[in-house]
Amino acid sequence: MPAIDLHEHVRAIPDFPKPGILFRDITPLMRSPAAWQEVMRQMGAVCERLQPDLIVGIESRGFIVGTALATAQGIGFSPVRKPGKLPGTVIGVDYSLEYGSDRLEIIPDGFEQQPRVLIVDDLLATGGTAAACSELVQQVGGQLCGFAFIVELADLAGKAKLPGGVPVDSLLVY
Repeated sequence: MPAIDLHEHVRAIPDFPKPGILFRDITPLMRSPAAWQEVMRQMGAVCERLQPDLIVGIESRGFIVGTALATAQGIGFSPVRKPGKLPGTVIGVDYSLEYGSDRLEIIPDGFEQQPRVLIVDDLLATGGTAAACSELVQQVGGQLCGFAFIVELADLAGKAKLPGGVPVDSLLVY
């Protein structure tokens, strides 16, 4: 079977969501069963190398990527969400953005055995959200074993905000 070029399935949309931004849209990639299977194959190889016990996905497209990957790998999934979206007891972390601040929350259930955690999202841009998620995972007892992204915007230097010494895998780098 010929290799699938995932770049062909990512649209570049200029000036979205505001002028000067070039948005990388993975919707066509998700619409193509063959391309999506290739994403899962490549992310599955990351899982084989890093051996996570649990996938943590960041709201909201990280849920799509993370649940598909966790299901394919036969391991659990835990969501990280914005405030007020998760039921029951949650642990949260506040973090700074380029213009303001935000908060992420997680349900601490399932981290009692200190699982090896792979944090998954669709996009690594400035790295602030992924860094906050890693802090949250460690607060609840998870052992961070890596990050996996479909797309990385290298010019925004998001990797520099992530914990040193932790593997960061991106399938497509722009």
